[in-house]
Amino acid sequence: MSWLAVALLLAACNTQKPMVAGNTPVTEDRQLDTVYITPEPPAAPEPASYSLPTYNAAATRENDLLHTVLRVSFDWEKEQVIGSAQLRLKPYFYPVESVLLDAKGFEFQRIAMGGRELKYHYDGQQVSILLPRPYTRDEEYVLDIDYVATPSESGGSAAISSDKGLYFINPRGEEGDKPRQIWTQGETESNSRWFPTIDKPNERTTQEIYVTVADSMETLSNGLLVDASSTTPGLRTDHWVMDQPHAPYLFMLAVGDFAIVEDEPWNGIPVNYYVEKEYAASAEAIFPYTPEMLTFFSELVGVPYPWQKYSQVIVRDYVSGAMENTTAVIFGEFMQGDERDLIDVDINEKFVAHELFHHWFGDLVTTENWANLTLQEGFANYSEYLWMEHKHGRDAADHHLLSEWSGYFGSAGAG
Repeated sequence: MSWLAVALLLAACNTQKPMVAGNTPVTEDRQLDTVYITPEPPAAPEPASYSLPTYNAAATRENDLLHTVLRVSFDWEKEQVIGSAQLRLKPYFYPVESVLLDAKGFEFQRIAMGGRELKYHYDGQQVSILLPRPYTRDEEYVLDIDYVATPSESGGSAAISSDKGLYFINPRGEEGDKPRQIWTQGETESNSRWFPTIDKPNERTTQEIYVTVADSMETLSNGLLVDASSTTPGLRTDHWVMDQPHAPYLFMLAVGDFAIVEDEPWNGIPVNYYVEKEYAASAEAIFPYTPEMLTFFSELVGVPYPWQKYSQVIVRDYVSGAMENTTAVIFGEFMQGDERDLIDVDINEKFVAHELFHHWFGDLVTTENWANLTLQEGFANYSEYLWMEHKHGRDAADHHLLSEWSGYFGSAGAG
């Protein structure tokens, strides 16, 4: 019964009702028992049609990865990485008797320490290795791992459409004149598809990579190329050294028939561009204002560019827009063009600014968990505005801001 019906009923029952007896009005009083009205509880809300995403808290650190040495070659026909990894570690705090490494889709041939084979358990995603004895936080130990990795297709994300980790482009020469290339994409935890590591953003390690390729191909990795040697006819092994620690997801490798264009060094730091040979003359237009941006952002932040070099490379069939791998940024082929193509294009400089600024906010200062990745991307997006304002004025910067707002609100509506 509704509240209105109850009220009307009570009013009718308590009214003095006139009765006619001759000409004298008579009233009849009726007293009802007290009536208690208890409203029905509101209906339970319909269950939500979505659930909140899992909060990706920072990984618990049990072992600290100090240095990584990789020796890799490739089976182009099978699209495999033939690898050897030497990992130097120590307990992070408490004594340890085992170490857990990320290694997705591997075939292990040997896991050893000082020539002694170690016992391990592998579930296809992570390998748990039993150490020969307990180690304390004052002790280091070195693992030697021989393996074959076959990076597999997987789900990806809205920003990165696949997470193979390492990609073979036209590996068997079946796609006409498309270049044969190899390149990597580590973010978020995909580098562990081509080498074993602790694939977490709160880990940091120095690195060396020995990569063996055909003499006709160039390579690019983090840090500096310290040696290139030919031990087998037709093959060359390049030795890249990164002597500053950074997160494993920022490791990178690119292999291909690139032209390497050297720009003027910035404060003694090498600056160079890897492009397909037909675009060599346009390399500085493809990556516009790079040295000027190094100066601008260094002065803006108050910390000079903190790494050994700055390289940028364009690859085919890239799964994202670009990636800020430390000292060696990868871009998709949309950036490539000759100077005439790029006259009225300003997207290139925005991408260059974005990835360069990550070298402070992302590479030097890194989020400790993936739940806070938006902090890094937010800083890098803001750098685009700052650069446009510095180079082209407030109107250009505000025009870019409106475009960013449109994309942001549009993505919310589409969801």
